[in-house]
Amino acid sequence: MIKVLRSWLHRYFSDEQAVVLAVLVIAGFAVVLIFGGMLAPVLTGLVLAFLMQGLVNALERLRMPHIAAVWLVFMLFIGALALCLLVLMPLLWQQLTTLFNELPRMLGEWQALFLLLPDRYPALITDQQVVQLIDTVRGELGKFGQWALTFSLSSLPFVIGMMVYLVLVPILVFFFLKDRELIGQWFRSYLPRERSLLSQVAQEMNQQIANYIRGKVIEIIICGVVTYIVFAALGLNYAALLAMLVGLSVVVPYIGAVVVTIPVALIALFQWGWSDQFMYLMLAYAVIQTLDGNVLVPLLFSEAVNLHPVAIICAALLFGGLWGFWGIFFSIPLATLFKALLDAWPRSEPLSG
Repeated sequence: MIKVLRSWLHRYFSDEQAVVLAVLVIAGFAVVLIFGGMLAPVLTGLVLAFLMQGLVNALERLRMPHIAAVWLVFMLFIGALALCLLVLMPLLWQQLTTLFNELPRMLGEWQALFLLLPDRYPALITDQQVVQLIDTVRGELGKFGQWALTFSLSSLPFVIGMMVYLVLVPILVFFFLKDRELIGQWFRSYLPRERSLLSQVAQEMNQQIANYIRGKVIEIIICGVVTYIVFAALGLNYAALLAMLVGLSVVVPYIGAVVVTIPVALIALFQWGWSDQFMYLMLAYAVIQTLDGNVLVPLLFSEAVNLHPVAIICAALLFGGLWGFWGIFFSIPLATLFKALLDAWPRSEPLSG
């Protein structure tokens, strides 16, 4: 057993750079896991600055001075943030409040329809199954109501936390953009001088993760905006709220599109019933999903993510369980990072004898 372990350690950790790389990866994950809650504004600012760095680089290639490019990109960011806070968020909150207020009436109508099912399909559905379904739905809604009440009672700390984010994150974004090289030099000063493996992995992952994240943000915006236009044109209630869900659903491949179809279909079915309008809406929604998967994604992502669907789903479950939405959002880049590390990891010949 000891011989096998020695052979394995010699094969994968005989290179000094491999050991340094392993320590950096483990330390990075440990910092995020242990101090992620306290450093959340810093990590958010770092992610946003990373997303906007490509635009700064593009402006610099056009001979614009660095500080001017940073200020221009930062002002665009502040404008987009103000648009979300002053226009998008009030609209979403209004539709969410309206939906919550109408839920009892919607459930009452659905309950009446459910009670008719045993008479129409006695061989498939019994009265006891319908009663159990109604009790289950009521129980889940009761839990949701308790959560909403608890959230409203504790909303003051939440509001204070959001105000802290709104002040700290833009400041951090500005300095991450402005002093990117200075921060990079400070970090590199603590690394070994011989770091060709680190540079190789960092360069490859910077390109892949940057392309993926920026492409995914653009995909979310395009899908959300197009879906809102289509839903609003067809007269669907809560168009902005459902469009936001559709936009965010692209974060999780395969699963997101299936899950978000349920609220879209239920809202449309409650509003129009089994009518032509309902069929038109579902057809338009299917077209949007098809164009997203077969046209938009190949255009946005220069390189396909070479990961098996099982690996993608496992990564989404794992990192989503650790870090919530951001874990799901970064699940594919993180899985790609591990794959690149495994592919680039130096290997020595196993010990003989």
